[in-house]
Amino acid sequence: MARRAVEQELSRGRILEAARHLFITKGYRAISMRSIGQHLGYSHGSLYYHFKEKAELFYAIVIEDFNTLRGILLQSATGTPEGGLSRLEYLMLEFIRFGLENPYQYEIMFMMHDEELLAYCRTEQNRCVELFASMIRQELNDQGHSEAACSWVPKSLFLSMHGFVSFYIQDGLTFEEIRPAALSHVKLLCRNL
Repeated sequence: MARRAVEQELSRGRILEAARHLFITKGYRAISMRSIGQHLGYSHGSLYYHFKEKAELFYAIVIEDFNTLRGILLQSATGTPEGGLSRLEYLMLEFIRFGLENPYQYEIMFMMHDEELLAYCRTEQNRCVELFASMIRQELNDQGHSEAACSWVPKSLFLSMHGFVSFYIQDGLTFEEIRPAALSHVKLLCRNL
């Protein structure tokens, strides 16, 4: 009965969101299950109903965030591009939108420097980058680009968008605030393919 009451009050989603924020703002090593519980106003013991340890909690965050981004990429590949954008431009713009609308998630996914944590992220990063690359290769193939371009262009585009997001994420700007710059960036990249 007590466990059910705690689960109803303290959801897995609330724990993930609070932990994500704390890991980014304070660093993974500085955060404990106890500090996450305190941040939420609960004892750390209540967190153990959902997660056995801090590493499991961190990994759950990583999986959830990469699944969200993969869903956005897949949806942009099958959706109708907005505002006269090509499918390639739309795909890249959606990646940028995700990064700027989800700065904490993006930082955990692609900007962590802790080697221990990278072990949790690396497989998911590679899966996500490969999905993005395969979508770009398909678009380039459909446009008649050479096999050589289809092999090196996806990583260059990914790195360019990552650089864009990394630069603007520091300013705390929303996607809508820098949408014109994002659009120009994406159009410039596609024009030079």
